[in-house]
Parts: sequence; C-alpha cells; structure tokens
Amino acid sequence: MRVPKLPMPKLPALRAFALFALIVSMSACSIFGSKRNTLDTLPVDALYNKAHASLEYGDYSAATKQYQRLIARFPSGKYNQQAQLDLAYSQFKDNQPDDAYSTVNRFIKTYPANQHVDYAYYLRGLINFDRTSGMIERFIYRESSDTRRDQSYSLQAFDDFSELSRRFPDSAYTADARQRMIYLRNNLAQYEINVAEFYLRNKIYIGAADRAQYVIEHYQQAPQTGDALAILTRSYLALDHKGLAAQTRKVLALNYPDHPYLTDPKWPRSPSLLRKLIPFSGHH
Repeated sequence: MRVPKLPMPKLPALRAFALFALIVSMSACSIFGSKRNTLDTLPVDALYNKAHASLEYGDYSAATKQYQRLIARFPSGKYNQQAQLDLAYSQFKDNQPDDAYSTVNRFIKTYPANQHVDYAYYLRGLINFDRTSGMIERFIYRESSDTRRDQSYSLQAFDDFSELSRRFPDSAYTADARQRMIYLRNNLAQYEINVAEFYLRNKIYIGAADRAQYVIEHYQQAPQTGDALAILTRSYLALDHKGLAAQTRKVLALNYPDHPYLTDPKWPRSPSLLRKLIPFSGHH
C-alpha cells in the first residue's frame, strides 16, 4: 500500500515565506534592540536630560541606572560631575543609603573644589540623618522612639552637618543644617538621659552619674540639662556625696526652678506595670 505524499509548495512560495520571516525578525530585533541600546547611543547631554527627567518624575531606580551609565560612558566633564551628585541623591531617594553615602563621599574626595561641594556635604548629612529612624518608626512614629536606638548615625549626621557649617558658613544649606544639628543634639542628650534613668532605677548610681555628667558637659544648651542635674543630684545622694548633691541641686534650682525633682525627690517615677506591658508605650 502506497502512503500518499503531501503536495510540495512551489519554490517561489518558499522563498517568499522565508523572506517575510527574515523581515519580521529583523524588524523585531531593531525595535527591541533600540530600546536596549538607547543608553549606549545617546549623546551625553541627551542622556543626562533623560536621567534628570526620571529623577524629576520620581523614578529613582531608572534615574540611578541612567546616571551610572552616563558616568561609565563619559568619565570626565561637567556632566559627569553633576551626574555623580545626582546619582547620590537618586540612590538616597531609592532607599540605598550605603550606596548613596559611598557615592557622595567619593565625589567630595575627588572634587573638593567643585562649586556644588557644599551640597555634597549637606547631602551626606541628610543620608545619615534619614538613617536615625528604624523601620518600625517609619510606620509607627513616636516622638521618643529615635532616642532609644543606637545613636551612631545621629552622631555621624551631626558631624556631617557640623563640617558643612564650619567649611561653608554662608552656604544656602547651612541654616537648615544647623536646625538639624539642634534636633540631633537634643535627641543625643535624651538618649543619654534615658540610659541614666535606667541606671538610676536599677541602683547603678555611678553609671547614672556618669551619663548625667556627660550631658552637662557635652550638651549644655539642650533642654535635657535640667534632667541631667536632677539625676546627678539623686546619684550623689545615693552615693553619700551630700556636699556635691547640695551644690548640684542649687545649680538645678537656679537654672531650672520649675523642674519636677525640686518638689518630688523620687523623680523620675518608674512606669506602671501596665505601661511596661504595652508595646511601643515609650517606657524605659
């Protein structure tokens, strides 16, 4: 029995089909290839404008990639320097603080005489300032939450803003930096007070006195100085240094006549058991 064969198409039809498939595939490659290779073909000004537009629209991930490509393709020139600053900002906004800090530090070291280097110092402070709050605080804000965390980023941010103020006292960013320094100073002082109160409640009087003395010496203008004097007075009394306690109490009364310790010798009061059981209640 013979198996019937399928009819073979004529040769011209095969050639036409192959030619059509080739044209379609080349068109597809051209379309997708152009999208893929845009960052490798744009001139420097067009590439910078594209990255800047992404930054303006809040597409920080795209802006970061575009600035990085510009810096790689054009390793020198005014666009490169500005792109490095913009890259640090886009990384900062894209929640990449380590990368942003590295980028802005590299810019400061490489271009110390750049006309925008004052902004670089300011941005460096902002990066650390933003890291003073943890993930929980981003969703559940408490006024005192950032005074109960490790303060290394607060100290670094304070130093960053301080260096900006010292190097560029007339910069447009210095006034805001100084306000942030006041905020950080008060938080750092409150952190020390929190620890001192913890020591006081647990009868670690030397530790409490050391923390209180640190606030008095390093954060004299902070509002927590009154608390530090009160804790120091209580610690001296507990350590049987009555003369020092009397002197410290006199300084407290002179500078903070309304402080609660002057009418309540047991200040600060321990939080209630119920408050201790409530998450994020702010107890020490």
